[in-house]
Amino acid sequence: MSRVYLDWNATAPLRPEARAAMIAAMDVVGNPSSVHAEGRAAKALREKARGQIAAALGAEGADLVFTSGATEAAALACAGRGLVCAEVEHDAVLAWCAADLAVDGRGWVTVSDPARTALQLANSETGIVQDLPEGLAVSDLTQGFGKLPIAFNWLGCQMGLVSAHKLGGPKGIGALVLRRGLDIAAQMRGGGQEMGRRAGTENLIGIAGFAAAAEAAVRDLANGVWEEVAEVRNILDSALSTLGFETISVGIDVARLPNTLCVIAPGWKGETQVMAMDLAGFAISAGSACSSGKVKASRTLKAMGYDEALAGQAIRLSIGPGVTREAVLRFAEAWGRDYARIRSRNV
Repeated sequence: MSRVYLDWNATAPLRPEARAAMIAAMDVVGNPSSVHAEGRAAKALREKARGQIAAALGAEGADLVFTSGATEAAALACAGRGLVCAEVEHDAVLAWCAADLAVDGRGWVTVSDPARTALQLANSETGIVQDLPEGLAVSDLTQGFGKLPIAFNWLGCQMGLVSAHKLGGPKGIGALVLRRGLDIAAQMRGGGQEMGRRAGTENLIGIAGFAAAAEAAVRDLANGVWEEVAEVRNILDSALSTLGFETISVGIDVARLPNTLCVIAPGWKGETQVMAMDLAGFAISAGSACSSGKVKASRTLKAMGYDEALAGQAIRLSIGPGVTREAVLRFAEAWGRDYARIRSRNV
């Protein structure tokens, strides 16, 4: 039986539109910084892609700086600015900000000074969506872009972080979007690329794939694809909750990403669940992809008030278009069978 991929928040499968755009971009010979015909062709491709991504993000009129991913974009946006955040942020943001903000049991963050705050739109582990305050300094839009209707120009934040591979584009390409005219200090120096904000020859192939994936994601949103994904996610949630175990579904009473389910299984470590399900043919995670290889309790869940034990017994199930009702029910059956075995050993 074929494997079932339930880890879309770590990385989404490459969209065919992105693959086709990348293959086409491989034939563009020139360097976008060169002034000859080949260079101008490469520059035209880059600028067309920049406009496509900005339009998909609702960021027309803003500046879009290409980076190697959201982690680099976070450094570019946050380094040296003295920002504060909460423990629910991704490690890429926490690396540059003081985690001083309070988080309640619903996963919501209290912001007192938006101009000095970095706050994610949606959490990668729980899917919980924040209400972004006006004037916010930085927002990690990575998990929301492509899954939620987003208009950067209406969010009220100064800078946003995005990454291509979360919405079906290639890995290794992302962007920082910022209000036009906002001044930031370059972290990568050595050339004048990206309006002097990020030196280095641009990843033209990745940029082309990013643009194609962003346009396809917007079409999916308009066509109600993610509403269908939410229905399948809810079927999965219901299937797990009716197995008869005392599981905890995190964030079910607040707004969440349409594809994300965070489940705590008391008595069964998250990393053990991941290994058991991998052997059974299902790809899941025990946290964000950047930290799930480390055996430790979820920082996000601890910030929400869960104790160390429960925070270490959670898994994240994240799905996407094409994941069927039958596939998630197969997962629920396999997961329930293994959990019953674990529980019988602990009695």
